[in-house]
Amino acid sequence: MTDRAVHDDRVAPDPEDPRKPDTPPEVSKRSWKYILRKTFREFVDDECQDSAAALTYYGVLAIFPGLLALTSLLALVGQGGKAIDALLGVLEGIAPPEVLQVLSEPLQRFADSPAAGLGFVTGLVIALWSASGYVGAFGRAMNRIYEIEEGRPFWKLRPVQLGVTVAAVVAVAIVAVILVVSGPITDAIGEALGLGEAVRVVWEIAKWPLLAIIVIVLIALLYHATPNAKQPKFRWISLGALVAILVLVIASAGFALYVANFSNYDRTYGSLAGAIVFLLWLWIANNALLFGAEFDAELERGRELEAGIPAEERIQLPPRDTRKIDKAEEKEKEDIELGRKIREAHAGEAAREAAEEDSRHG
Repeated sequence: MTDRAVHDDRVAPDPEDPRKPDTPPEVSKRSWKYILRKTFREFVDDECQDSAAALTYYGVLAIFPGLLALTSLLALVGQGGKAIDALLGVLEGIAPPEVLQVLSEPLQRFADSPAAGLGFVTGLVIALWSASGYVGAFGRAMNRIYEIEEGRPFWKLRPVQLGVTVAAVVAVAIVAVILVVSGPITDAIGEALGLGEAVRVVWEIAKWPLLAIIVIVLIALLYHATPNAKQPKFRWISLGALVAILVLVIASAGFALYVANFSNYDRTYGSLAGAIVFLLWLWIANNALLFGAEFDAELERGRELEAGIPAEERIQLPPRDTRKIDKAEEKEKEDIELGRKIREAHAGEAAREAAEEDSRHG
């Protein structure tokens, strides 16, 4: 259990301490080596692989309702089929073919369903609730990474989780619109301006950096809002988010190569092979996200060390709230006191019985 005294507001320095290096180039080469080494070590010590497994579980619960809501929404405007093609086209570049096989069939069913409006409402409600579970699990993993307990009460923590969830849903919807609806819109703009195909060509090139920025900002929001640690000011472009995306791309390419050339999932799992590969890939993706979070945390440790703050044993960031911790400590003290009374009462009774036994034999 984390020693909360280390994170007490009266002890931990201001997250915006001016002594800290403000930009990555200001961090020394020696500190960068330390940060990278600690990132790998803490990733293992914080049991991030187990946390990634929990996130995979919550991710599976959230993915299909979310896709139902998204495809149903686009089906309402006659773009359901294009949405599926665009989504699968993006995944084709980073995920093994088995992942596409698992997703394509339910997506097609969602798009072809006549009850698009009902599907949108149902999927949206379930997706928001399930995705908030993912955000909650991500926050617990982040607290472990930042070496701090969760101190926010439910009424304060839950709105944060739902807010991050809504932001994620909105971001995914924006990505879908960019991928699917932007073509006809750019054509119309090009015709109105008399530029013809030029606008479409420029947009086809520009939309990919825009999509990358949206994903990076969303990951940075997850990193900043979910832990109980009071971090430095929010940065729209997080180095940890960039690292996470880079690790995901490399790991996905390696996993796809392994599945295509060396694995025997088809022989082992038969018709379930696609589902197994999908779950493994989702687990890899969550590992990449947590690795990026570890990098951000260790970068903060490095900045603190260069500012002369004793962070070699524990990252020195104050908690956002301690009320839940305080209440838990009070209940723990009550339990300890009750246990002590039970022990002393039984010890006294045992002593009396022993004395009576001695007197009978004496």
